[in-house]
Formats: sequence, C-alpha cells, structure tokens
Amino acid sequence: MVGLDYQNPYLSPFDEFQRFKTHPEVRPTFEGGRRVAYGARAISEGGFQSLPKLSFPGGLLVGDTAGFLNVPKIKGTHTAMKSGMVAAEALLDALGEGAPREVKDYPEGVRASWLWDELYRVRNIRPSFRWGMWSGLAYAAIDQYVLQGRAPWTFRIHADHAQLRKAAESRPIAYPKPDGVIAFDKLSSVYLSGVNHEENQPSHLTLADPAVPITVNLALYDAPEQRYCPAGVYEIVRDADGSNPRLQINAQNCVHCKTCDIKDPTQNIHWVVPQGGEGPSYPNM
Repeated sequence: MVGLDYQNPYLSPFDEFQRFKTHPEVRPTFEGGRRVAYGARAISEGGFQSLPKLSFPGGLLVGDTAGFLNVPKIKGTHTAMKSGMVAAEALLDALGEGAPREVKDYPEGVRASWLWDELYRVRNIRPSFRWGMWSGLAYAAIDQYVLQGRAPWTFRIHADHAQLRKAAESRPIAYPKPDGVIAFDKLSSVYLSGVNHEENQPSHLTLADPAVPITVNLALYDAPEQRYCPAGVYEIVRDADGSNPRLQINAQNCVHCKTCDIKDPTQNIHWVVPQGGEGPSYPNM
C-alpha cells in the first residue's frame, strides 16, 4: 500500500511492491508460489476531514464512496454497513413524507451515530505521518492512548495531486528488473486481471486539455502518469528520432483503480465509467 501523497514523481507504486517482495525477510513468503491474478485500487483514506457533502437531490453517498474508512485500523466494512443502515432508515422516513428531493436526514443521522464519533477520534492519525514514520507513530500513541482521540485540535489535510515535487528537485528511482518468479512486469500482470473493454467505444479516460501532458506533466514532472498508473495505460511515445513526444492512452489496459484521477498533478485526467460497463474480471468474486 502506497499513500498517494508521495512527493517523488519517479516513484512507482507497482514497482515498489515488486521490490518489497524481494526483501530477504519477505521473499520466502512468496517462494514456491504462483501468480494467479492481478488487480489494483485506490482507497479513500482521507478520513474525517475529507468527508464530502453526503446528500444531494436524488442521491446519497454511502460507504467507501463517501470515504468512511478508519485509517489506523485499515477497516471500513463496518462503517460502510452502518452508513447503509442509517441511509435506509432516512430513506424510509423520507418516503413516508412524500419523497423530498434531498434526504437531509441522512447526514444528520450519520453525525448522530457511533460512525461519526469513531472517525472523529482517529482524524489526526493519518495527517500526522507527514512528519515521517517514527514521528507519526509517536504522535498516534499520544493521540490514542493519552488523549483518547479528543485532542482540541484537528490537523489539516492536503490534496494528493498537489504534493509532487518537480522532477528537477527529485532523485530518479532505479527499480530492479523483475525476475519473473517473485517480481513481475506490469503488462503480464495486467493480462491476469482479465481486463476487457468493448472495442470501438469512446475512451472512458479523457483529457481536459490535450496539450498539458507534454507542456506541463512531461516538462516539469517527467510524465509521472507513466509510473503512478499500475496498468501501463499512459505512455509517452516519440518519433523514431526521439522527437515529437505525445501521450498515448491505452484505455483498454485500465483496471479501474482511479489513481490517475487522484494523482495527476494538473487534474487534467478525467475518469468515468466505461460506456459498456466493462473492466477487470477478478476470479472468485
């Protein structure tokens, strides 16, 4: 798991995991095993400070859609279920009142439940790790065991896409070449995701400004979309002589993790549900 607020544009979450598996203390766990499937996903872990408006005319935001994740526990199933229960109760009451356009009792019900209190008590844990692992751990201990999550302050959070440093200010990362036994390459991994998109449908990945990937992302950040995407969707291609760089979007590779929509430094990439509803086909699910 890699926090998408990382700063080095040369970091690749996929390759970080491949390298992790080769650590002497970790490698024995994978030796003798067989790669059977692949997938990737970005989780909403902004916590209490990033909860959006939960109701709008005609709909409600429930569960992981709203970001009801307890980050220190890395658990959100119980909070998702509770938000669904609160939503069901609010909807039932609303239907008895002539079905208003917006069910405003739902966010009020969430705030009155143990769900709200649980997220509030751990609100400062994730932001504290901006100071580093050991400082974050020390603060978490004080916050949870001494202050019981009732600190009289609330740390601010930041947008993940705004954290990248310029390439000129960063050090390139040399990842080891995959050995095909413990560590693997992206494309063969994507094949195992069973991803499929109907041919000739409009791309579900669009750019607000087609010029930005070259004039900004490549020029300033060395095209980080080539690395933060775990499926090889974004590729900088050039002419035979190395000139005329341009961004090629291999939308058919997309495993729907939505990292690009979150991490793109210019917020120029727009991800939507594919027209045909296709995507990865994970086994045993």
